Amino acid sequence: MSPSSEAALSPEDGDRILVWDDFGTPCQILEEFLSQDGRLALLACFFGSSVWFMSKTPPIPAPLKPFRKSAWKPQVEETAGERTQSKFGGQPWIPPGQPWPECPNCSQPMQLFVQLNLNQLPDDLAGEFGDSGLLQLFYCINDEMTCAVEQEGWQAFSPNSIVRIVELEDDQAPSEEHDVESEFPEKVITGWTEILDYPDPEEAEDMGADLSDDDWDTLDKIEEKGVSTPRDGDKLSGWPFWAQAANYPDCPVCAGRMQMIMQLDSGDHLPFSFGDAGCGHITQCEMHPEQVTFSWACA
Repeated sequence: MSPSSEAALSPEDGDRILVWDDFGTPCQILEEFLSQDGRLALLACFFGSSVWFMSKTPPIPAPLKPFRKSAWKPQVEETAGERTQSKFGGQPWIPPGQPWPECPNCSQPMQLFVQLNLNQLPDDLAGEFGDSGLLQLFYCINDEMTCAVEQEGWQAFSPNSIVRIVELEDDQAPSEEHDVESEFPEKVITGWTEILDYPDPEEAEDMGADLSDDDWDTLDKIEEKGVSTPRDGDKLSGWPFWAQAANYPDCPVCAGRMQMIMQLDSGDHLPFSFGDAGCGHITQCEMHPEQVTFSWACA
C-alpha cells in the first residue's frame, strides 16, 4: 500500500496494518493502541475486524482532494558522499575540464545548494525531469558585495544563480577537481519519504475549486496543527508553497508555464534564509527540459 492508496479498514495479517491520513503520513496500528511521532496522532480501537479512527488533524476539504499530488521529503545524512550523489551543499560533480561556477558580479565561486542525481529519484518520478544527469543549483551568497540584491537573486533566470543539468555517463565518472570549500556542510540524500500534497487554496480556486467558508475554517484548523497546505519545507515535486502569491516562471523558449522540480525552504536542510524566511523553487519547462531556473519569495 502507498500513500495514494485508500486506508485499509480491517487487519489483513492479524495484528498489523498500515493507514495514511489525508497528508500521506503513515501510521502503524499494533493491536489496540496506535501512536505516531510527528504532527499527527491517531487512536484505533479494534472490535472484531473493524477499526475506528480519530485524528487530531481535520481531513482536507473535499474541493481540494481532486488536486492531490505526491511529494517526497528528503532523508539526509550529514556526511561527505560520492561526488555524483544527490546532496545539499558540499562538493558537486564538475564535468572534466570545466570551471567551478562563478558569480558574474563578484567573480567568486558560487555555493552549491542542491544536486539531484536524476537516476536516484523515486520510481514514480523516473524520467519526469530528464532521463539522466545531475541537476545542480549554485547560488551566490556573497553578502559583502550584496550580489543577491544587485542581481535580483529572487527572480527566475537571475545571474545570481546557475541551474543546470549536466550529463553524466556513469556514477563513477571522475570529477574536475577544484580547490573550493563549501560554506555549507554536505548532507547526502539517502532516500525519499512520500507524502500527499495539496495546492495553495487560492491557487486551487483559480483552477476551479469551490471552497466554502467552512472549508476555509477547516484549512485554518489544519494549519493550527502545524500542517501547511501545500506542505512547506524541502520537498521534491508536489505543489509549491508560495510565501506570497503563486508565481510560476515562463519558459524563455515557448513562454509556457514551468513546473516545480524541487522546493527549498529557509533553514530546512540548508543553513540559509531566503530573505525573511522565504521559500524557493527549482522549476523546469516540460517541453524544453534544458530550461531550468530558480526563484524565491519571502514572507
